[in-house]
Amino acid sequence: MAQQHLDPTDPTTGPVTGDALARFLRGQATEFLRALRLHRETGGTSGGAEGTVDAALALRRSARRISASLHTFRPLLDAEWSEEMRPELAWLSGTLALEHACEARLERLLLALHRLSGAGVLPAQPDGTAGRRASSPVGAIEASRSNGVAVGSRSAGAAPGNAGPPTPPPTPERGNLTVGAAKAGALLERQLTLARTRAHSTALQALGSSRFHAVADKVALLASEVPLTTAAATADLRPLARAAEERLTDAVTALPLVTAGHPYNAEALIHGLSPDPAPHPQDAPWHQVRLLLRLHRYALEVLRGGNSTMDVRLLAAGQSLNRHRDASEAAAAAAQAARTPRIAPATAYALGVLHADQRHEVEAARFAFQRSWQQESVRTT
Repeated sequence: MAQQHLDPTDPTTGPVTGDALARFLRGQATEFLRALRLHRETGGTSGGAEGTVDAALALRRSARRISASLHTFRPLLDAEWSEEMRPELAWLSGTLALEHACEARLERLLLALHRLSGAGVLPAQPDGTAGRRASSPVGAIEASRSNGVAVGSRSAGAAPGNAGPPTPPPTPERGNLTVGAAKAGALLERQLTLARTRAHSTALQALGSSRFHAVADKVALLASEVPLTTAAATADLRPLARAAEERLTDAVTALPLVTAGHPYNAEALIHGLSPDPAPHPQDAPWHQVRLLLRLHRYALEVLRGGNSTMDVRLLAAGQSLNRHRDASEAAAAAAQAARTPRIAPATAYALGVLHADQRHEVEAARFAFQRSWQQESVRTT
């Protein structure tokens, strides 16, 4: 493979002082205030106004970068101010992320149910009913199930000249999944829509609270004045950024990458549907690596002025870890739904298959991360 060479135009090849950190923090604070103004102009309503969604994403983006920079470069910042700001920014970013996470999780699970049940989108019927039902994953599942029963009846009793090719009967497993998929989708939709509504209400309350206004006031001051220490003017940022990279490397080293180097292994399913609702014990180290990778990426943005193109290999690794997080949380949501009292056996079966599918996605994401990370290690040695 090609060796990695230093770029003489790379600003990180020489000392990077606290001025770069101050510029980066002021820029992110300005982005935060701009997003806040957009959010207020769009009314902050849900259901989606596109401007509101974009504003919330921009708020989260800038809050994450400010918080990460305060963490990585904290020796160069006023300690008391930094320790007060970081948890508040983390609270804000986490609160704003909940609604989007619920929406994305529901979409992921419904599309997976649609795929697993073998349901196809039906053409619109004369009355338009089937077309409307098939416009969503749940509707497509319901429409396909209904249509499959009807087609089977016509194929059995119609004349050979008028009937299409005979429809093979579904296997028992696929039949049970198709029967339960629509009800499983409806159950997930109820649960996650309720969670999304609550998350939206929580976000609105947070944005109207005195706690948020205090954060916004501090960010507004940050846009004009960064509380650096006296040593920051001549200090080099690179050792602190390198320490963030070393923490990431150590965490990756502790991962079972040999196991993740196989496209599939059954360990992702262990304890998946146990009565214990705690998160899957295997996932926590991978989630920690995802956070450390984000800190590393943001530290590089500080060193490079926030304008340089990020290493595509780091982006690929981050995307794999995001996919791992999404699949892990989706599997947990399916398992939680399967614990609902008094659900039909076919519904529980569909949720079990859905849970296993998402845990397989977890394994696939680990495999993809392992390949991208090992590729990066080879190229940089």
